[in-house]
Amino acid sequence: MTSAGLATHTVRLNALVIDARREGRRALLTVRGELVHGGTDTLGDALAALPPGITAIELDVAGVSFLDTTGLACLDLLNEYGGQHGVRVTTRGWRGQPRRVLELVGLDTTDTPRTGGTAGFADLPPRTGSAVARERAEQLDLLRLEIAQLRQALDSRPVIDQARGVLMAAHGCTPDQAWEILREASQHSNVKLHRIAAAITASASPGGPPPPEPLRRALRTAVAHHVP
Repeated sequence: MTSAGLATHTVRLNALVIDARREGRRALLTVRGELVHGGTDTLGDALAALPPGITAIELDVAGVSFLDTTGLACLDLLNEYGGQHGVRVTTRGWRGQPRRVLELVGLDTTDTPRTGGTAGFADLPPRTGSAVARERAEQLDLLRLEIAQLRQALDSRPVIDQARGVLMAAHGCTPDQAWEILREASQHSNVKLHRIAAAITASASPGGPPPPEPLRRALRTAVAHHVP
C-alpha cells in the first residue's frame, strides 16, 4: 500500500507496465512499455483495481515507447470508462513514435484537460463513406506502412551492428564511420542498407562469399571518403 492508501497495481503483458497511485480523489496511472495487442487487458485490469470514489484519472504516457493500431483500442477503453463512471480522464506526455501515430490518425495529442471521459484527445471521426473517413483510411494506410518500416528496422538492427563491427575491424574506423560507410554504400549501389550489412557479415564468415563486385566498389569508395 502507498502512503495515499492505494496499492500499486503493476501488470506486465507485452512489455506493458502500469503503475497506479492515488492523490486524493484523483488516480495517476503511469504507463511504460508498448501499447500493442493485449494492452486493453492490461489497462482494463488497472482500471478495475481503482477504488471507489475516484473522480479523475490522469494517464501519464511519457514512458510509452511504441504504439500500433491495435493499441489505439486502449484510448477507446479510456473513453468508455470515463463515460460509464462519470470520471474525468486526461492524458499527458505523448511523444516520439506514439505521438506520431496519433497525429497520423488525426487525434489530438495536446494535454489540455477534458471532461466527460474524453481522455485528452478528440473523438475519432465517424466510420462512413465521407471525405473525413476516406482521409482517415489513407492515414491508417500510412500508419501501417510506417509501423512495418519500424519493425523491419528493428529486425535488421543486429545484422547492421555486426556489419559495423566487421568494418571497424577491417579498416580501424569508429562506429560512426562504419555507419557512414554503410549508408553511403547503400546510396551509391541502390541496395538497401540491411542487405549490404548481410553481405558484409556473410563475407566475414569462414568460406563466406564475397559481396558482388558493384557492392565492393561502392564500399571501397565509401571507405575512402570516411577513413583517413
